[in-house]
Amino acid sequence: MKVIKPGLLTTIQDLGRPEHRVFGVSASGAMDSFSFRIANILAGNEENAAALEATLVGPHLVFQQDGVMAITGGNLSPSLNNKPISMWKAISIKKGDELTFGRCLDGCRSYIAFSGGIDVPEVMGSRSTYIRGNYGGLEGRALKSGDSLMVGKSIFHYKDLNGRRLRPIDTPNFETIRPVRIILGPHHQEFTEDSLNKFLNEEYTLSNESDRMGYRLSGPQLEHINGPDIISDFISMGTVQVPGNGYPIIHMADCGTSGGYTKIGVVITADLSFLGQRKPGDKIVFQPINIEEAHHELRIQETLLSELSLNNEMIAKLT
Repeated sequence: MKVIKPGLLTTIQDLGRPEHRVFGVSASGAMDSFSFRIANILAGNEENAAALEATLVGPHLVFQQDGVMAITGGNLSPSLNNKPISMWKAISIKKGDELTFGRCLDGCRSYIAFSGGIDVPEVMGSRSTYIRGNYGGLEGRALKSGDSLMVGKSIFHYKDLNGRRLRPIDTPNFETIRPVRIILGPHHQEFTEDSLNKFLNEEYTLSNESDRMGYRLSGPQLEHINGPDIISDFISMGTVQVPGNGYPIIHMADCGTSGGYTKIGVVITADLSFLGQRKPGDKIVFQPINIEEAHHELRIQETLLSELSLNNEMIAKLT
């Protein structure tokens, strides 16, 4: 496919390189991994196949061969040849077709998966773009006008994929404002009782300084009991760190691997995809739950994905 316009920030992503965090390498990968995995399943790919992550303003692409694509995640009003198309559905594309996007209706990140996956070299076992490190994806950068992207060979015939869709009951709702669930700790006891109450009961707003590395929050200022500094230790996507200014930062997909500020909590894995669809100006309220509840929520999500992946395997055996 040819890139006519790249959109605001469109990068090639997969599920990242988490096994390299022990060496200080950012995991990167899709900000909303649930939507990303669904897009690949609908397109007949393995869940980790490289796809596009478009932020707020989607790209304008021209296809140079027939194929199948699926668009999931935030609704950026996709159109094929100037006609609106459905999301969360596998759609046939023909040579010469043009994909464009319009207004952002909900969420902020769309995932565009193509049957066969985007074919770019792996860097440390992943095709994910890490812009701060200038590696992965396409030359370690966001797409730009004039780029050409190659697509791998699908194991399915396109006619067997066209029309596959996710049931409405299973489709995430990014419009509804709901609490972001967290597990408190490991340093929540390092904050005053009043600060902890504010953190759990008052509203925060994502600032304009938020990006793939982290979400900076504005709202109630938190007070440390013994200061913000700790001996640097492990952080991951979802870690809520509170530096000396008292305003929380949620670490996201491109975060580092260690940090030296107190961590008041960690967003549960099942809510990271919802969080990945938040944009500057959106409101966030935190809700504490325990580890057993977090595991239960993750099992529900993973069970759905496993059932859909099994359907892919069944189709593969029939083609």
